[in-house]
Amino acid sequence: MEESTVLYHREENVGIITLNRPHRLNALTGELLKTFMETLDTARRDKAAEVIILTGSGKSFCSGEDLKETAEGKSVETWMDEAERLQDVQRYTLKLDKPLIGAVKGYAVGGGCEIAMSCDIRIAAESAVFGFPETGVGLTVTNAGTKLLTHLVGLGKAKELIFTGEFIDANEACNIGLANKVVPDDVLMDEALSMAQKIAQRSPMALRLSRIAIDQGMSASFEEILELEASHLLTCTLAGNEKAFVQKRLKEMKEEP
Repeated sequence: MEESTVLYHREENVGIITLNRPHRLNALTGELLKTFMETLDTARRDKAAEVIILTGSGKSFCSGEDLKETAEGKSVETWMDEAERLQDVQRYTLKLDKPLIGAVKGYAVGGGCEIAMSCDIRIAAESAVFGFPETGVGLTVTNAGTKLLTHLVGLGKAKELIFTGEFIDANEACNIGLANKVVPDDVLMDEALSMAQKIAQRSPMALRLSRIAIDQGMSASFEEILELEASHLLTCTLAGNEKAFVQKRLKEMKEEP
């Protein structure tokens, strides 16, 4: 039986999604995108998973569009169907109600880089390579990459990366804000799990509402964010399970030396 193109398992309270086409550097196909969407939903519904890690099997995170499929020819309908599926994945990822950490190694280019940017935090292995080759093959970025990249690295750098199609290494990605930190390849998953478990110790509700506020802050006005944050604070203080969480943490803090 052929193994799924996207895998899911959980380590304690951390769910792990793995893109699984290592022989093609986890390049994107219609089938992979369909399975990816289903796996995201599985992770969302897994009540024991408080934080999600997204990574790729083999040597790379995701090398973007599968150029072998492209070379074999695609109809306009197929192109549009896959673009819509990729955009649906991006919408779902950005609306996921759990923190999402990207553990990136090898290539994260084109659609693969866009998927990485949809993660809340990106930990890059030293082997990681980021870039947008679309303009070099007569295509454009289609998965909100222009907006996400500009938000992360600034207008000028976003235009440079997309216009030139130049790839950058992990250290440069970290320097410009595309990656949060760089670690040796052999400890990438250990670092991602460590950060995930640290985040998982926080209040699930507070994390979810903070994620919403930060993401909406990309387009909302100052006054709108103040109002949103006030409503979130009210939600937290009125929630019974949140009160229990706060009381538990206060007790633990008092007991700490």
